Amino acid sequence: MNLIPENAQEVEVNGATVPFYKYDKDGKVVYQFDSSSCGHPEPMINAMSGLQMLSGNELLIMINAKAPMGLFPKIEADFNFKVEDMEGGKFKITFTKKTKNDEATDFDDTGCAGGGGCTN
Repeated sequence: MNLIPENAQEVEVNGATVPFYKYDKDGKVVYQFDSSSCGHPEPMINAMSGLQMLSGNELLIMINAKAPMGLFPKIEADFNFKVEDMEGGKFKITFTKKTKNDEATDFDDTGCAGGGGCTN
C-alpha cells in the first residue's frame, strides 16, 4: 500500500532518518513521513525534526507502528495532534501548529524517558 500521494516531492529535513515528502492538499502544505518500520528512538527524532518546520497553515503527517504516546506531552503546548487507526495496524498522526507566539517545545528532547514512556 503506497501512502505517498503522486504529487509528493521528497524534501530534505535536518536531522531526519527517513524520507520526508511535501505536497499540497486542500490548500495546505503537507509534510509526511513513515517511521512505521523504525526502531526506538527514530520515530521521536523524525517527529521532532518535522515539527520544527511547521508554520500556521501546514500539516505534518506521521505514519507509525504505534501512537507515539511519549511524544505528545513534549509537544502539546505548541501543537495539536489527531491519531487515526489505519489498515494494517499502523497509525496516522496529523500535527498542526497552535497559533501562539511563545514556543514551549524543546526540539532537542528526543528521548523517551518520563511518564508517557516510548512507543514506536
